[in-house]
Amino acid sequence: MTKFIPIIPESFTPQHAHVRDAQSAAVTAGVHPHAQGLLTSLPPLSVYIHVPWCVRKCPYCDFNSHQTPAILPEELYLDALQADLEQALPSIWGRQVFTVFIGGGTPSLLSDRGIDRMLAMLRSHLSLWPDAEITLEANPGTAEAGRFMAYAASGVNRISLGVQSFDDVALKALGRIHDADQARAAIEMAQRAVKRVNLDLMFALPGQTLLQSVHDAQTALSFGTEHLSMYHLTLEPNTVFAKYPPTLPDEDLAAEMEDSIESLAASAGLLRYEVSAFAKPGAVSRHNSNYWEFGDYLGIGPGAHGKISYHDRIERASRTRNPDLWMAAALKRDGSHIAENRLLTSQDLPFEFMLNALRLKNGVPSTLYTERTGQALVTISKALQSATSKGLLTADPLRFQATAQGWRFLNELQTLFL
Repeated sequence: MTKFIPIIPESFTPQHAHVRDAQSAAVTAGVHPHAQGLLTSLPPLSVYIHVPWCVRKCPYCDFNSHQTPAILPEELYLDALQADLEQALPSIWGRQVFTVFIGGGTPSLLSDRGIDRMLAMLRSHLSLWPDAEITLEANPGTAEAGRFMAYAASGVNRISLGVQSFDDVALKALGRIHDADQARAAIEMAQRAVKRVNLDLMFALPGQTLLQSVHDAQTALSFGTEHLSMYHLTLEPNTVFAKYPPTLPDEDLAAEMEDSIESLAASAGLLRYEVSAFAKPGAVSRHNSNYWEFGDYLGIGPGAHGKISYHDRIERASRTRNPDLWMAAALKRDGSHIAENRLLTSQDLPFEFMLNALRLKNGVPSTLYTERTGQALVTISKALQSATSKGLLTADPLRFQATAQGWRFLNELQTLFL
């Protein structure tokens, strides 16, 4: 059974940011600090913006989300966001941005004027592609859905709706604040506002039957949206569900649900291209695909993570998680809003790359490894041989792609590259 891995990693191994410390650690481990080589070109660049507030925290959620205060500090948040972006500009100077993803939390809690200011800020500070994919995550609450047309007028061209289920009992068990009727209405409003709509659904919910999971998928597909994300509900640490676990379907039933959903999606013309994503031809999420192909992304906002490549190194950075602390620190403009900045060593890169690339159903060209990491393929030859001999990776020398067995045991396959 494949396990959902968050799009934006929630934690990274602590490591001091200074390059010399990373090089010293590599030498101690017997690896030359520059074994990863130089990048001959930089990968595509995306921007992720985190909006940290929700009306109510869901019991299964382990993302950096916080209950909305009585008065949403929208102006202060946007001031801090601009300060965060401006301090990050030297790391991406001169590079074009081809996707933007506004996630959360619940970004649709921001006013239409707030989203307009946010996108105007991006256009004034960054080199955005003319056809940049700009996605906004939203919940199906009626008040938020009413802003969709205004968001679109500001430049949002893709809406991702957190529907999760069309069953009112299941929605209540998940702690969602909308009902099935509101979800249907929100989908229709999103479709009127933008051409590109994704629906987020979950399966293997508390007490869910196979028939109920199939009905959810059928309902979602009936709207004809171009993209569907289906996530297996898992009990993550530090959540209410982890402390008070509900009764979930067993692994066999969950696997049957997953297979049924994939079959239904295919019948509706949506092919599974990633562990949790289905799309019509030409409608894959360009932003998420950039993650899986080990592209670069600048993450701004509280708790946001990023990965930025330079010709001689690759760095990951994360922001302070607490919204109030992040806003105060970002506005100081002294770099104190950065919680961590670490260099990826030659030992990190094989796993980091494969953790992402092997999520794609068709994998990636083998040449992408050297292109995105600067490492020669010989550095992972033993791991490749092991994965192939176990039947987890195809024997095609031109492509890294999981076999059917590797797809089912994806965690095991990815771990071989640690």
